[in-house]
Amino acid sequence: MFKKKNKEAKIKTPRFQTFRDAYNVTKSVKPWIGIALVAIFVVVLVVGISLGFAFGHPVYGGFVTIPLAALATMFFFTRVAGSAAYSSIEGQIGAGASVLMAIRKGWTTTPAVAVNRQQDMVHRSVGRAGIVITGEGGFAVRQMMQDEKKKSERFAPGVPITEVYVGDGDGQVPIRKLQKHLTKLPKKLSAHQMREVRARLKAVGGMSMPIPKGPMPKGTKIR
Repeated sequence: MFKKKNKEAKIKTPRFQTFRDAYNVTKSVKPWIGIALVAIFVVVLVVGISLGFAFGHPVYGGFVTIPLAALATMFFFTRVAGSAAYSSIEGQIGAGASVLMAIRKGWTTTPAVAVNRQQDMVHRSVGRAGIVITGEGGFAVRQMMQDEKKKSERFAPGVPITEVYVGDGDGQVPIRKLQKHLTKLPKKLSAHQMREVRARLKAVGGMSMPIPKGPMPKGTKIR
């Protein structure tokens, strides 16, 4: 009985839990978010009621404006929360993996297929664009990516392979643009070919060595 009740409680509260987590993360990065949300809601509501007075229907104006004010507030919060989520994990070990694994549609990511003692990491993603090898870390990560590329070519010959370096330098992709960069890659494989590539690379396995213990991003969901 108790297990069943706990299960029902979990099913009923995921949206509120997600919103609360997003708000807490956003507030830790942008402490002014609460005041800003209240201000936006009040301003939109006042404008709507003022228009209602101008047309002689203040109650109707307020009734119509409340959902619009809530929508404007949520839209603003979504934009700010997304930026805050990236800021909260930027620079952390495994931030790239967290972002890649949050891509729900069309991509499968195996995090940390290669790791060195300096905690540089290489991640492997498979989608309709082919295989994407993503590296985050210092100079040594380039050699790690080349090794992983050769391994992927051996197990999936002929499949397009794209290399992505995470960072803010020339030729690198910032962490906040990583998802968009992958989803905009041209599709080169059919759905059947993509599934076949995933099955082949499954035999390659994951990490070449255990992930070093470090502050992998926790409690932050990039959506």
